[in-house]
Amino acid sequence: MKILFMGRKSVAADSLRHLASLPDIQIVGVLTDNHLATSPTTDVANEFGFPLYRFEEALTALKSSKLTFDLGISMLYWRKLRDELISVPTHGIINFHPAPLPEYKGTGGYNLAILEGLDRWAVSAHYVDSDIDTGDIIKVHEFAIDPENETVVSLESRCRDELFSLFKETIGSICAGRKLNRYPNIGGRYISRKDMEAMKEIRQDDDIDRKIRAFWFPPYDGAYIVIDGHKYTLANRHILNQLADPTASSLFTADAI
Repeated sequence: MKILFMGRKSVAADSLRHLASLPDIQIVGVLTDNHLATSPTTDVANEFGFPLYRFEEALTALKSSKLTFDLGISMLYWRKLRDELISVPTHGIINFHPAPLPEYKGTGGYNLAILEGLDRWAVSAHYVDSDIDTGDIIKVHEFAIDPENETVVSLESRCRDELFSLFKETIGSICAGRKLNRYPNIGGRYISRKDMEAMKEIRQDDDIDRKIRAFWFPPYDGAYIVIDGHKYTLANRHILNQLADPTASSLFTADAI
């Protein structure tokens, strides 16, 4: 089976490495963030000699039939896929989404999970169609989270592990020739990057501590206040405790006095 792999971050790198270990799989191309100085997925592609494509290069290669594939895999890929790409593979394109579907589409799922005080979260596998996160659902894998202590950093880390597990399960089913489930992906909320940025500003009646946790994801701006036209990201004691050297202690904390 010829696979076009699309993805970024360490979970995509791990997924690509797993694909490389499987028999009867040929990686015909990798779309990732190779324009960046540091890219774990690029490193794995180079290690195995997989062809790297920029998005427009892949479309050109498809049109000339230089690039053909049976199945597309998207693991946290950062661009919306176009119809020219979606219509090519006979087995479609499968996306691994770090939120439960159909409830949470687009970006901002981690943030909403914390803002809404949820104690359960999920990652999803679904087919890609012409819109964002609206293709038929293959599987939703649910797990417990801590509504009072999660930050976006901790929840994103949890989701990387859960996504990789769901990826291996899904690829295992495909390699075994098992038919994947397809459930309608109807309803839910779509959050754009613009929507997410607008949610970061601290407003009257906000639960400030929860909002800080919901948007703490360095190096990106977190929950902020505006003073004299400048944005200032806030941190609270919960965040400071996470950042602190666990081998050090302060003489000036309440517990030490």
